[in-house]
Amino acid sequence: MRALLARLSAIFVAVGLLLTSQVLTAPQRAAAADPGYLMVHFTGEGATNQQMYLSHSTDGVHWDDLDGGGMVLRSTVGTKGVRDPALVRAPGGGKYWIIATDLCIGCGQSWSDAINNGSRNLVVWESTDLVTWSQPWLLNVAGAIPDGRNAWAPEAIWDPETNDYVLYWATNTPLNGATKHRIYYARTSDFRTVTTPRTYIERPGTQEIIDTQIIEVPSGVGNYRYVRASGDGQITLEGSNSILGTWTTLGNLSGIGLTGSQVEGPMWMKFNGSDKWALYLDQYATSGGYMPVLTTDPSDPAAYRKQAAGSYDMGGTKKRHGWILNLTAAEESRVLARWPDTAVSRLQSYNYQDRYVRHANFDVRIDPGVSPAEDARFKVRTGLAGTGTVSFESVNYPGYFLRHSGFDFQLVHNDGTAQFAADASFRQVAGLADSTWSSFQSYNHPDRYIRHYGFQLRLDPITTATGRADATFRVTS
Repeated sequence: MRALLARLSAIFVAVGLLLTSQVLTAPQRAAAADPGYLMVHFTGEGATNQQMYLSHSTDGVHWDDLDGGGMVLRSTVGTKGVRDPALVRAPGGGKYWIIATDLCIGCGQSWSDAINNGSRNLVVWESTDLVTWSQPWLLNVAGAIPDGRNAWAPEAIWDPETNDYVLYWATNTPLNGATKHRIYYARTSDFRTVTTPRTYIERPGTQEIIDTQIIEVPSGVGNYRYVRASGDGQITLEGSNSILGTWTTLGNLSGIGLTGSQVEGPMWMKFNGSDKWALYLDQYATSGGYMPVLTTDPSDPAAYRKQAAGSYDMGGTKKRHGWILNLTAAEESRVLARWPDTAVSRLQSYNYQDRYVRHANFDVRIDPGVSPAEDARFKVRTGLAGTGTVSFESVNYPGYFLRHSGFDFQLVHNDGTAQFAADASFRQVAGLADSTWSSFQSYNHPDRYIRHYGFQLRLDPITTATGRADATFRVTS
């Protein structure tokens, strides 16, 4: 009888899970007119993978790499590497920040260094339109924590009770007889200054906690206004009605076979137009990148369902610990226009065909045998000054463009001004020395062209055969 009852129970459970999983099937691709989702993430180890990448989705489970899978922001401060980004939108939508861990494993820093004597700073970028970003700056958040040894996995959420942001992150500290990662928090309104850090989440004994992300849940769903998911040996769920109030433990995802030894980096996403969420988890133990787990109630551990591998597509690059933003139609239009899948090109000199335009210490010249090769690779974009022009964006320093100043060329970060756009825009015309090649006429000095002189790039009027040869290039892969 016990065996029969066990079999019947198993059948009922299986049927229940099947019905529930049908309800939580990943949605079909949304109509093209619907605004989609933007994910900011890193892609792995190494200097280039520990930078900022963007992906876009129309339905929240099928992702396309923006800019052909190339990096879109590069840290030039601190360790010169970044991981675990959060993308924060101001309540009014007029300002955005990316905040990230200042960490570059394998770039002269080991995991032991990062844990015990890592950067106490976060890396921050700011934007007013989601496409033109400031230069990065360092925000010291852990320096005021006694013997704080690092600052990892930052997140932020707007607190309507105090009209500022609760910024929270993990720091490894010795406290109460245990050295481990705890979650600390501080308040900020601009991500340039913060209040004195305070302990936010601490697990008992020697148990660490590193990754935490909070989502606000609409009224009528579950019993809590806020739910947070944390990596602390499990993927633990907690609920509260106040960001800095009392949090209640709700359970974890071990019931669906997901523990902290398998996955990390919980990342929330709410599907547009429905009370359905995806909790993305980074399969770090198998180097698998993100996978979605779907639910109709973030506060109920029993409501989560893993998805079959064929029901989602993470795109061409590995997605690691990041953040998903539900886009407005205007934001989506700007983002997709800024980062189309543009081919990577080189500019070959006509009269020195073993030489290519490259940047070196942000100066611009033509050289043979360019090393690293990325210094001679550019995205030929629609011109910053508008239709009919082109601009040259560096592949390994995204956001940096070839710009003339005093008729000399440098690789310069786009400051978003009209003057920069004009200085960095050119009309591509038939080559002055060979019409099958190209020459590039200045947008704001139309009597002048890009040319090399003494192998340095400059902007000159062209009046001689030598000048015409110097001002002729081939756009090639």
